[in-house]
Amino acid sequence: MDFIPSLPVFIAFSVAALLLVLTPGPDMTLFLGRTLSQGKANGMASMMGAVFGIFIHTSLVALGISALIAASPSAFGILRIVGAGYLAWLAFQAIRTGTKFELKSKKEKPASMFSNWVVGIGINLLNPKIVLFFITFLPQFVSITDPHAIGKMLFLGIYFAFICIILGTGMIFLVDRYASALKKNPKVIRIIDYMFAGVFGAFAVKILLTEKA
Repeated sequence: MDFIPSLPVFIAFSVAALLLVLTPGPDMTLFLGRTLSQGKANGMASMMGAVFGIFIHTSLVALGISALIAASPSAFGILRIVGAGYLAWLAFQAIRTGTKFELKSKKEKPASMFSNWVVGIGINLLNPKIVLFFITFLPQFVSITDPHAIGKMLFLGIYFAFICIILGTGMIFLVDRYASALKKNPKVIRIIDYMFAGVFGAFAVKILLTEKA
């Protein structure tokens, strides 16, 4: 199978991917927050939305489209502003409604799994740092002169998504296990609200300060 990298490359990529997935970011903040506020099913939906965004990024990198976006000052600038704005909106939502565990009235409709999935896609695709990550990270493990470079990048991208699913699912189930205890302590919940808002806000600022190179 020509699309599978050599064992040394595969091991090196696995180690790097594990470290990157375990590094907190907007995606992790989102799906853990959704787990606390809406349960593990919606947390999983948010995570799978982010994973779907990874598939899109992988495909774009393999086709060279992301490189073109990063190379264009105007396109990159628009993506950066929209992405930062989206994270700022999520920060506002975390403070306004966030992870509060108050029982909803019968007239209120809880957020659907589909809407959480869409939010997961949005926070992933609108983060220019993820674009830069994929156009700088994946190519390091594939030679541009390799006739099977596209296939190998697609394979590594899918493998990276698989790692995200495994580790993300573990974190979601861990958080969900202690959700009931957290629900009984509103002060802790409000602290978590502001923590999530702070993380989203911090990433919004980091995105605005992101440079192309």
